[in-house]
Amino acid sequence: MAIALGIIGAGNIFPAYLRTLQRSRLFRIVGVADAVPAAAHKRAEEFGLPAMAVEQLLASDASIILNLTPPQAHHATGLQVLHAGKHFFTEKPLAATFAQGKELVALAKRKKLRIGCAPDTFLGAGAQSVRALVDAGTVGAICFGTAQFMGHGPDHWHPNPAFFYQPGAGPMFDMGVYYLTHLVHHLGPIASVRGTAHTAHTTRTVPLGERKGQKIAVDTPTHIVSSLSFSSGAELVLTCSFDVWKHSHAPIELYGEDGSILGHDPNQFGGTVKFARQLDDWTRSTDKRPYTTNARGIGLIDMAQAIAADRPHRCSEALALHVLEVMERALDAARTGKPQRTTTTCERPAPLDQKLF
Repeated sequence: MAIALGIIGAGNIFPAYLRTLQRSRLFRIVGVADAVPAAAHKRAEEFGLPAMAVEQLLASDASIILNLTPPQAHHATGLQVLHAGKHFFTEKPLAATFAQGKELVALAKRKKLRIGCAPDTFLGAGAQSVRALVDAGTVGAICFGTAQFMGHGPDHWHPNPAFFYQPGAGPMFDMGVYYLTHLVHHLGPIASVRGTAHTAHTTRTVPLGERKGQKIAVDTPTHIVSSLSFSSGAELVLTCSFDVWKHSHAPIELYGEDGSILGHDPNQFGGTVKFARQLDDWTRSTDKRPYTTNARGIGLIDMAQAIAADRPHRCSEALALHVLEVMERALDAARTGKPQRTTTTCERPAPLDQKLF
Protein backbone atom coordinates (compact mmCIF):
# COMPACT_ATOMS: atom_id res chain seq x y z
CA MET A 1 0.00 0.00 0.00
CA ALA A 2 1.33 3.44 -0.93
CA ILE A 3 2.40 5.73 1.91
CA ALA A 4 0.39 8.95 2.18
CA LEU A 5 2.77 11.92 1.86
CA GLY A 6 2.13 15.65 2.06
CA ILE A 7 4.55 18.33 0.83
CA ILE A 8 4.88 21.82 2.33
CA GLY A 9 6.93 24.21 0.22
CA ALA A 10 6.67 24.66 -3.55
CA GLY A 11 9.97 26.37 -4.28
CA ASN A 12 13.05 25.77 -6.39
CA ILE A 13 13.94 22.28 -5.08
CA PHE A 14 10.41 20.87 -5.41
CA PRO A 15 10.75 19.26 -8.88
CA ALA A 16 13.94 17.39 -7.99
CA TYR A 17 12.30 15.76 -4.98
CA LEU A 18 9.09 14.96 -6.79
CA ARG A 19 10.86 13.19 -9.68
CA THR A 20 12.60 10.81 -7.27
CA LEU A 21 9.52 10.20 -5.14
CA GLN A 22 7.35 9.47 -8.18
CA ARG A 23 9.95 7.05 -9.60
CA SER A 24 9.97 5.13 -6.32
CA ARG A 25 6.20 4.47 -6.52
CA LEU A 26 6.31 4.25 -2.73
CA PHE A 27 4.12 7.27 -2.03
CA ARG A 28 0.68 8.65 -2.70
CA ILE A 29 1.07 12.43 -2.79
CA VAL A 30 -1.88 13.77 -0.80
CA GLY A 31 -1.23 17.37 -1.75
CA VAL A 32 1.13 20.32 -1.86
CA ALA A 33 0.87 23.43 0.31
CA ASP A 34 2.82 26.66 0.54
CA ALA A 35 2.71 29.85 2.60
CA VAL A 36 2.03 31.52 -0.75
CA PRO A 37 -1.09 29.71 -2.05
CA ALA A 38 -0.37 30.74 -5.65
CA ALA A 39 2.94 28.88 -5.51
CA ALA A 40 1.21 25.70 -4.34
CA HIS A 41 -1.41 25.99 -7.09
CA LYS A 42 1.31 26.50 -9.71
CA ARG A 43 3.18 23.33 -8.66
CA ALA A 44 -0.08 21.41 -8.30
CA GLU A 45 -1.06 22.28 -11.85
CA GLU A 46 2.44 21.54 -13.15
CA PHE A 47 2.58 18.04 -11.65
CA GLY A 48 -1.09 17.07 -11.47
CA LEU A 49 -1.36 17.22 -7.68
CA PRO A 50 -3.99 18.63 -5.31
CA ALA A 51 -3.19 22.08 -3.89
CA MET A 52 -4.07 22.56 -0.23
CA ALA A 53 -3.72 25.02 2.61
CA VAL A 54 -1.11 24.00 5.20
CA GLU A 55 -3.82 23.39 7.81
CA GLN A 56 -5.78 21.25 5.36
CA LEU A 57 -2.71 19.16 4.57
CA LEU A 58 -1.91 18.66 8.26
CA ALA A 59 -5.47 17.45 8.82
CA SER A 60 -5.24 14.97 5.93
CA ASP A 61 -4.38 11.26 6.07
CA ALA A 62 -0.72 11.95 5.24
CA SER A 63 1.52 10.06 7.67
CA ILE A 64 4.71 11.86 6.59
CA ILE A 65 5.20 15.50 5.70
CA LEU A 66 8.07 16.60 3.47
CA ASN A 67 9.13 20.16 4.27
CA LEU A 68 10.71 22.19 1.46
CA THR A 69 10.29 25.66 2.96
CA PRO A 70 13.19 28.15 3.41
CA PRO A 71 15.50 27.41 6.39
CA GLN A 72 14.06 30.14 8.59
CA ALA A 73 10.65 28.37 8.47
CA HIS A 74 11.87 24.86 9.29
CA HIS A 75 11.35 25.17 13.05
CA ALA A 76 7.81 26.54 12.92
CA THR A 77 6.80 24.09 10.19
CA GLY A 78 8.33 21.18 12.08
CA LEU A 79 6.41 22.06 15.23
CA GLN A 80 3.16 22.16 13.26
CA VAL A 81 3.85 18.79 11.64
CA LEU A 82 4.88 17.03 14.84
CA HIS A 83 1.96 18.45 16.83
CA ALA A 84 -0.29 17.11 14.07
CA GLY A 85 1.09 13.64 14.84
CA LYS A 86 2.99 13.16 11.57
CA HIS A 87 6.56 12.14 10.79
CA PHE A 88 8.70 15.02 9.50
CA PHE A 89 11.35 15.02 6.77
CA THR A 90 12.87 18.40 6.05
CA GLU A 91 15.21 20.07 3.65
CA LYS A 92 18.49 21.12 5.23
CA PRO A 93 19.32 22.41 7.75
CA LEU A 94 17.16 20.96 10.53
CA ALA A 95 16.45 24.48 11.84
CA ALA A 96 17.91 27.97 11.81
CA THR A 97 19.42 27.58 15.31
CA PHE A 98 20.67 24.74 17.48
CA ALA A 99 18.10 25.60 20.17
CA GLN A 100 15.29 25.25 17.62
CA GLY A 101 16.71 21.95 16.45
CA LYS A 102 16.84 20.58 19.99
CA GLU A 103 13.21 21.56 20.50
CA LEU A 104 12.13 19.68 17.37
CA VAL A 105 14.07 16.54 18.30
CA ALA A 106 12.75 16.56 21.87
CA LEU A 107 9.15 16.96 20.65
CA ALA A 108 9.52 14.11 18.15
CA LYS A 109 10.92 11.87 20.87
CA ARG A 110 8.00 12.65 23.18
CA LYS A 111 5.49 11.94 20.43
CA LYS A 112 7.39 8.85 19.18
CA LEU A 113 7.66 10.31 15.69
CA ARG A 114 10.54 10.29 13.22
CA ILE A 115 12.51 13.29 12.00
CA GLY A 116 14.62 12.98 8.89
CA CYS A 117 16.74 15.72 7.36
CA ALA A 118 18.58 16.43 4.14
CA PRO A 119 21.14 16.40 2.73
CA ASP A 120 20.81 12.85 1.49
CA THR A 121 23.59 13.23 -1.09
CA PHE A 122 25.84 11.18 1.22
CA LEU A 123 23.71 8.16 0.23
CA GLY A 124 24.91 8.56 -3.37
CA ALA A 125 27.64 6.63 -5.18
CA GLY A 126 30.38 9.21 -4.58
CA ALA A 127 30.13 9.44 -0.80
CA GLN A 128 29.54 5.71 -0.42
CA SER A 129 32.74 5.05 -2.37
CA VAL A 130 34.68 7.36 -0.05
CA ARG A 131 33.11 5.68 2.98
CA ALA A 132 34.11 2.24 1.65
CA LEU A 133 37.73 3.38 1.21
CA VAL A 134 37.78 4.79 4.75
CA ASP A 135 36.17 1.71 6.30
CA ALA A 136 38.54 -0.64 4.45
CA GLY A 137 41.56 1.26 5.76
CA THR A 138 42.76 1.73 2.18
CA VAL A 139 44.93 4.72 3.15
CA GLY A 140 45.17 3.90 6.86
CA ALA A 141 43.49 5.87 9.62
CA ILE A 142 42.46 9.38 8.53
CA CYS A 143 44.56 11.95 10.39
CA PHE A 144 43.98 15.22 8.56
CA GLY A 145 42.07 16.75 5.69
CA THR A 146 40.50 19.74 4.00
CA ALA A 147 37.04 20.54 2.67
CA GLN A 148 36.30 23.49 0.41
CA PHE A 149 33.03 25.08 -0.61
CA MET A 150 33.83 28.39 -2.27
CA GLY A 151 31.70 30.30 -4.74
CA HIS A 152 30.22 33.74 -5.17
CA GLY A 153 26.81 33.05 -3.74
CA PRO A 154 23.43 32.19 -5.28
CA ASP A 155 22.82 35.69 -6.66
CA HIS A 156 23.47 34.55 -10.25
CA TRP A 157 21.05 31.63 -10.37
CA HIS A 158 18.43 31.67 -7.60
CA PRO A 159 15.17 33.53 -8.36
CA ASN A 160 14.96 34.93 -4.81
CA PRO A 161 18.44 34.94 -3.19
CA ALA A 162 17.84 37.34 -0.28
CA PHE A 163 17.22 34.65 2.38
CA PHE A 164 20.67 33.15 1.72
CA TYR A 165 22.21 36.18 3.44
CA GLN A 166 20.18 35.98 6.63
CA PRO A 167 20.93 34.10 9.89
CA GLY A 168 20.15 30.42 9.41
CA ALA A 169 21.58 30.50 5.89
CA GLY A 170 24.86 31.91 4.55
CA PRO A 171 27.54 29.63 3.10
CA MET A 172 27.86 27.55 6.27
CA PHE A 173 24.18 26.73 6.80
CA ASP A 174 23.35 26.59 3.09
CA MET A 175 26.33 24.62 1.74
CA GLY A 176 28.60 23.76 4.66
CA VAL A 177 25.84 21.44 5.83
CA TYR A 178 26.58 19.15 2.85
CA TYR A 179 30.28 18.99 3.63
CA LEU A 180 29.83 18.48 7.36
CA THR A 181 27.22 15.77 6.85
CA HIS A 182 29.56 13.92 4.49
CA LEU A 183 32.52 14.30 6.84
CA VAL A 184 30.56 13.01 9.84
CA HIS A 185 29.29 10.14 7.68
CA HIS A 186 32.88 9.28 6.75
CA LEU A 187 34.67 9.91 10.05
CA GLY A 188 32.12 10.14 12.87
CA PRO A 189 31.17 13.03 15.17
CA ILE A 190 33.03 16.29 15.75
CA ALA A 191 34.22 17.09 19.28
CA SER A 192 35.24 20.74 18.97
CA VAL A 193 35.51 23.65 16.52
CA ARG A 194 37.80 26.66 16.12
CA GLY A 195 37.71 29.27 13.40
CA THR A 196 37.31 32.72 11.88
CA ALA A 197 34.59 34.43 9.85
CA HIS A 198 34.45 37.48 7.60
CA THR A 199 32.03 39.38 5.36
CA ALA A 200 33.39 40.91 2.16
CA HIS A 201 30.24 42.88 1.27
CA THR A 202 27.57 44.11 3.68
CA THR A 203 25.21 44.67 0.73
CA ARG A 204 24.73 42.62 -2.43
CA THR A 205 23.04 43.60 -5.70
CA VAL A 206 21.09 40.96 -7.61
CA PRO A 207 22.76 40.88 -11.07
CA LEU A 208 20.00 39.36 -13.22
CA GLY A 209 16.49 37.98 -13.40
CA GLU A 210 13.22 39.52 -12.24
CA ARG A 211 14.93 41.00 -9.16
CA LYS A 212 17.85 42.52 -11.06
CA GLY A 213 19.16 45.57 -9.23
CA GLN A 214 17.57 44.61 -5.89
CA LYS A 215 19.78 45.38 -2.90
CA ILE A 216 20.27 42.58 -0.36
CA ALA A 217 21.42 43.27 3.19
CA VAL A 218 24.03 40.70 4.31
CA ASP A 219 23.38 39.76 7.94
CA THR A 220 25.48 36.60 8.26
CA PRO A 221 29.20 35.90 7.65
CA THR A 222 30.03 35.00 4.05
CA HIS A 223 33.56 33.56 4.43
CA ILE A 224 34.07 31.08 7.26
CA VAL A 225 37.17 28.99 7.97
CA SER A 226 36.68 26.27 10.61
CA SER A 227 39.13 23.85 12.18
CA LEU A 228 37.27 20.65 13.06
CA SER A 229 38.52 18.23 15.71
CA PHE A 230 36.83 14.85 15.32
CA SER A 231 36.27 12.44 18.18
CA SER A 232 38.31 9.92 16.17
CA GLY A 233 41.35 12.20 16.43
CA ALA A 234 41.23 13.49 12.85
CA GLU A 235 41.77 17.22 12.27
CA LEU A 236 40.22 18.90 9.22
CA VAL A 237 39.86 22.46 7.93
CA LEU A 238 36.56 23.47 6.29
CA THR A 239 36.23 26.68 4.26
CA CYS A 240 32.74 27.93 3.31
CA SER A 241 32.50 31.09 1.22
CA PHE A 242 30.16 33.21 -0.88
CA ASP A 243 33.07 35.60 -1.60
CA VAL A 244 35.26 33.60 -4.02
CA TRP A 245 34.81 33.68 -7.79
CA LYS A 246 36.95 30.65 -8.67
CA HIS A 247 39.30 28.12 -7.06
CA SER A 248 40.96 24.82 -7.94
CA HIS A 249 40.81 22.90 -4.65
CA ALA A 250 39.26 19.44 -4.47
CA PRO A 251 35.96 19.52 -2.55
CA ILE A 252 37.21 17.03 0.07
CA GLU A 253 40.71 15.68 0.66
CA LEU A 254 41.35 13.10 3.38
CA TYR A 255 44.93 12.40 4.45
CA GLY A 256 45.57 9.02 6.03
CA GLU A 257 48.59 7.34 7.59
CA ASP A 258 49.30 5.46 4.34
CA GLY A 259 47.88 7.71 1.63
CA SER A 260 45.17 10.17 0.59
CA ILE A 261 41.60 10.21 -0.74
CA LEU A 262 40.10 12.82 -3.06
CA GLY A 263 36.33 13.08 -2.59
CA HIS A 264 33.68 14.42 -4.93
CA ASP A 265 31.37 17.44 -4.59
CA PRO A 266 29.09 16.73 -1.57
CA ASN A 267 26.27 18.62 -3.27
CA GLN A 268 26.17 15.85 -5.89
CA PHE A 269 25.24 12.17 -5.59
CA GLY A 270 27.93 10.92 -7.95
CA GLY A 271 31.38 12.06 -8.95
CA THR A 272 34.97 11.01 -9.32
CA VAL A 273 36.68 9.57 -6.24
CA LYS A 274 40.42 8.92 -6.24
CA PHE A 275 42.94 7.51 -3.80
CA ALA A 276 46.71 7.09 -3.65
CA ARG A 277 48.75 4.90 -1.30
CA GLN A 278 52.01 6.49 -0.17
CA LEU A 279 54.04 7.38 -3.29
CA ASP A 280 51.74 5.65 -5.78
CA ASP A 281 49.91 7.58 -8.50
CA TRP A 282 46.26 8.50 -8.07
CA THR A 283 43.84 5.65 -8.77
CA ARG A 284 40.21 6.25 -9.65
CA SER A 285 37.79 4.28 -7.54
CA THR A 286 35.85 1.84 -9.71
CA ASP A 287 33.46 0.87 -6.93
CA LYS A 288 30.04 0.43 -8.54
CA ARG A 289 27.26 1.85 -6.38
CA PRO A 290 23.75 3.19 -7.05
CA TYR A 291 22.63 6.83 -7.30
CA THR A 292 25.17 8.56 -9.49
CA THR A 293 22.77 11.30 -10.62
CA ASN A 294 20.37 13.63 -8.83
CA ALA A 295 18.26 11.50 -6.48
CA ARG A 296 17.07 14.03 -3.92
CA GLY A 297 14.46 12.33 -1.81
CA ILE A 298 16.17 8.97 -1.27
CA GLY A 299 16.72 9.97 2.36
CA LEU A 300 12.94 10.27 2.74
CA ILE A 301 12.47 6.92 0.98
CA ASP A 302 14.98 5.34 3.37
CA MET A 303 13.12 6.85 6.35
CA ALA A 304 9.75 5.56 5.14
CA GLN A 305 11.21 2.08 4.67
CA ALA A 306 12.90 2.28 8.08
CA ILE A 307 9.60 3.14 9.77
CA ALA A 308 8.00 0.06 8.20
CA ALA A 309 10.96 -2.17 9.13
CA ASP A 310 11.44 -0.61 12.60
CA ARG A 311 15.11 0.15 11.94
CA PRO A 312 17.14 3.39 12.19
CA HIS A 313 16.98 5.67 9.18
CA ARG A 314 20.19 7.09 7.74
CA CYS A 315 19.28 10.80 7.50
CA SER A 316 18.58 10.75 11.21
CA GLU A 317 17.61 13.50 13.63
CA ALA A 318 20.79 12.78 15.63
CA LEU A 319 23.00 13.35 12.58
CA ALA A 320 21.09 16.49 11.57
CA LEU A 321 21.16 17.95 15.10
CA HIS A 322 24.88 17.26 15.49
CA VAL A 323 25.68 18.94 12.17
CA LEU A 324 23.44 21.88 13.11
CA GLU A 325 25.31 22.29 16.38
CA VAL A 326 28.69 22.12 14.63
CA MET A 327 27.63 24.89 12.22
CA GLU A 328 26.48 27.11 15.07
CA ARG A 329 29.60 26.36 17.10
CA ALA A 330 31.73 27.30 14.08
CA LEU A 331 30.13 30.75 13.99
CA ASP A 332 30.42 31.02 17.80
CA ALA A 333 34.13 30.16 17.60
CA ALA A 334 34.65 32.79 14.92
CA ARG A 335 32.75 35.44 16.90
CA THR A 336 34.44 34.77 20.26
CA GLY A 337 37.88 33.69 19.09
CA LYS A 338 37.63 30.70 21.44
CA PRO A 339 37.34 26.96 20.73
CA GLN A 340 33.83 25.57 21.09
CA ARG A 341 33.08 22.02 22.26
CA THR A 342 30.01 20.22 20.98
CA THR A 343 27.41 18.77 23.33
CA THR A 344 25.83 16.33 20.84
CA THR A 345 27.08 13.22 19.13
CA CYS A 346 25.72 10.66 16.68
CA GLU A 347 26.40 7.28 15.17
CA ARG A 348 27.70 7.11 11.63
CA PRO A 349 24.81 6.18 9.31
CA ALA A 350 24.80 2.64 8.00
CA PRO A 351 26.48 2.33 4.56
CA LEU A 352 24.26 1.98 1.50
CA ASP A 353 25.45 -0.44 -1.18
CA GLN A 354 22.20 -1.30 -2.95
CA LYS A 355 19.21 0.51 -4.40
CA LEU A 356 16.33 1.48 -2.14
CA PHE A 357 13.77 0.86 -4.89
